[in-house]
Amino acid sequence: MSLDNPTSLKQAAEAIRTGKISSVEMTQAALTRAKSTHERLNAFIDIEESPALKAARTADAILAYGQTIGPLHGVPLAHKDMYNRKGFVTGCGSKIRAGHIANSTSTVMERLQGAGALSIGRLNMSEFAMGPTGHNFHHGRALNPIEAARITGGSSSGSGSSVGGGVVLAALGSDTGGSIRLPAACCGIVGIKPTQGRVSRHGVMPLSFSQDCVGPLARSVEDAYLLLQVISGPDGRDTTCMDVENPAALLKDISSLRIGIAGGLFTEGLEDSVTGGIETAISALSPGVASIAQASIPDLSSIAELANAVAMAEAGAVHFDWMRERPEDYGPQIRMRLSQSLAIPGPIYLRALQIRSVMLEEFLETAFASADVLIAPSMPFVPPLSSDVDVGTSPTMNAIVSAMTSLTRPFSYLGLPVVTVPVSVSAEGLPVALQIVARPWREDLAASVALRLEKALALPAFTDKSLIRSAA
Repeated sequence: MSLDNPTSLKQAAEAIRTGKISSVEMTQAALTRAKSTHERLNAFIDIEESPALKAARTADAILAYGQTIGPLHGVPLAHKDMYNRKGFVTGCGSKIRAGHIANSTSTVMERLQGAGALSIGRLNMSEFAMGPTGHNFHHGRALNPIEAARITGGSSSGSGSSVGGGVVLAALGSDTGGSIRLPAACCGIVGIKPTQGRVSRHGVMPLSFSQDCVGPLARSVEDAYLLLQVISGPDGRDTTCMDVENPAALLKDISSLRIGIAGGLFTEGLEDSVTGGIETAISALSPGVASIAQASIPDLSSIAELANAVAMAEAGAVHFDWMRERPEDYGPQIRMRLSQSLAIPGPIYLRALQIRSVMLEEFLETAFASADVLIAPSMPFVPPLSSDVDVGTSPTMNAIVSAMTSLTRPFSYLGLPVVTVPVSVSAEGLPVALQIVARPWREDLAASVALRLEKALALPAFTDKSLIRSAA
């Protein structure tokens, strides 16, 4: 690729640092892509051309004095519309917050700015991050860059669309039940849901404080992991952010790792293409790891209801006042879900929280008894057609949406770190992705296995922008 559209964050930063291209030139190229693909992708809620170019000129001026801000100096990115930046709108994909101007900056945005990155705009998302399909009543859905008729996944739909469509190299998303992993799976890119408490949520739109995670979507494992390292770390402004060491460096050698293949819930109702993706991954890993075997998975039959009780009760608390004062300003699907959340009894919510620690302990003792990481499908099927999940018109919507999140929600409820990575291509030319799951705080193990798969399988259709099919 040309220098104005580099293939990795490291390459982009190096090109700027060595003067091969200026931050202004790279940023202008990204803005041009954002505008030229807007009708095709609908990935952006707002393209911030003037502020982005101003930031790029500042980056170039600093470089002219022989200084750099950090490892992402002058690199243009874009992020989900839910991270406060002082003086900018944080709309949360909604009508209610469409004019809200933040008076402070979120920790993750501060850390990205501290690393030298800049933003070219706010990305589309499911309204208030509630919706695994990526639909948005107010802004329209972001389109899948591989095939427009397919969903992007949600709620980080614009992040998946813009990264998968080659507009930016990486973007932040959020994940409460699969909202990073589903867009990554649908758009053929990499997503990381970190351990609960790894990344600060200060200045980030809340949905479910017990399950919300901030994490990256990128076009490679190394890029996603670099962003994770940049945004991680303790933060006194977020008491739920744990004081733990930043993610360790990726392993150069994974030959000592034991790989567990998740069974039970994670084998139910899988399409042949998904089963084939698991087999492809096993074949790619088997020569270079200590062992690959079926992992024993405890009974998770109730985990979807437990996760939903926690998430929706907490969402109901967040939206309680607006639901009383401005219910008509919500999209109909979100208004319905929030109305139902207000009916969840307090004892049910508290019981779901209490059970979680017991289920986590059992899961760690059982599933990781003879495995360092687990492999599980991201979805039971390839990305569905949008028409199959359109609100009010599709009789299959509820069943498909429930199935979509059935394999991601367990790890959100348990708070475990997960890397989603594409591993094969279906007969329809659509991505098939797997989740690589590790114990708490071991993102390095999950990402190292994902990196081995990425290098071994080399899927150009989802990493080379020139091969992405037109979504026109």
